[in-house]
Amino acid sequence: MKSYREELWFNVPGRRAFINITPEVAACLQKSGIKEGLALVNAMHITASVFINDDERGLHDDYEKWLEELAPHEPVSQYRHNRTGEDNADAHLKRQIMGREVVVAVTDGRLDFGPWEQIFYGEFDGERRKRVLVKIIGE
Repeated sequence: MKSYREELWFNVPGRRAFINITPEVAACLQKSGIKEGLALVNAMHITASVFINDDERGLHDDYEKWLEELAPHEPVSQYRHNRTGEDNADAHLKRQIMGREVVVAVTDGRLDFGPWEQIFYGEFDGERRKRVLVKIIGE
């Protein structure tokens, strides 16, 4: 069995964003030379997420609205975590909802998705450099 590891780096200029990283993950798979196996894609920061869904702007707007209703950023004083000098408690909660990682099957050298599936990086506390781990194992 072979393995391949690569880090993708992001520096989102605003507080939140959803970025389609499917092309970057597919490029990692091509570099790996692995034809059959699994690809793990993992947000390496506790205020960011990796998830799979449709690349549709309306859905992303719905996510933004829904997440803000569940864990509003303001007032920042509503969160005990923010009493430590932080202002990102909502980002931790949003990450918990959206998830840390995804695993995608690799079949015949391709990411084996269902219809409309794409991989996204979700940023909930941007304006600094963060990374995503891509780990591919297989033959």
